[in-house]
Amino acid sequence: MEQPEQNKTQASVTGGGSAFAKYQSVIVGRRGWFALIYLEFCLWLGMIPGALGLFLRKMFWPSLFGSCGRGTTFGRGVKLRHPRRIHLGERVVVSDDCILDARNEASDRVLEVGDDVILADAVMLSCKNGTARIGNNVGLGSQTILHAVNGCHAELGNDLIIGPACYFAAGGNYDIDQTEVPMAKHGLRTESGHLTLEGDNWLGAKVCVLPGVTMGQGSVAAAGAVVAGDVGAMDVVGGVPARVIRKRGRQDPAPA
Repeated sequence: MEQPEQNKTQASVTGGGSAFAKYQSVIVGRRGWFALIYLEFCLWLGMIPGALGLFLRKMFWPSLFGSCGRGTTFGRGVKLRHPRRIHLGERVVVSDDCILDARNEASDRVLEVGDDVILADAVMLSCKNGTARIGNNVGLGSQTILHAVNGCHAELGNDLIIGPACYFAAGGNYDIDQTEVPMAKHGLRTESGHLTLEGDNWLGAKVCVLPGVTMGQGSVAAAGAVVAGDVGAMDVVGGVPARVIRKRGRQDPAPA
């Protein structure tokens, strides 16, 4: 039975070994004093407000990542985990208080973000033993969360409009059929939990997209929808669970 993600994190933080080694394992993602000191220096720069902070982060932060394109901007209070496994495109905006977490030692390209992407305030992209890729020309609304775990992949295509407080889950389902022990102690289900938005999608505020879902090209989810099954191209869905409301491009005839 696979150990739940929160137990793995707790073991890494509270288990044996020096505090230095645990910090490198959980936060830095690499061994050596230079990697630690440079990350600490950049995180200190992350707290400097105003234009000075933006300028200093633009100068020093790109070297933290596996790759970072031109024109990328970092807001105040951004938190990083394993930044060398993160790859950012050109003209990316990472707004205040975002979290970029790439804790997956199985890959050097855990979290990939394309060109012209805006992460609004407090967006969290978390890849704990999962992977995620965000395409070009994407806007993620404030407090949106993307969570990829257990070897699953989240693929968010190009030209996306994502409202505030949306939730994307790639993997993470627990086995609820076993009743002898608490659910938090169960392993995660191993069936495919990959998640895909094919592109040109619009999701309203507080949409939840569950593991295993594919939203087809040009599809739309209304605010508050829980998308538990695949959505066809150009479909407009809404509700809990989400159901097809209509097809884009088709208008009901006007009343006589």
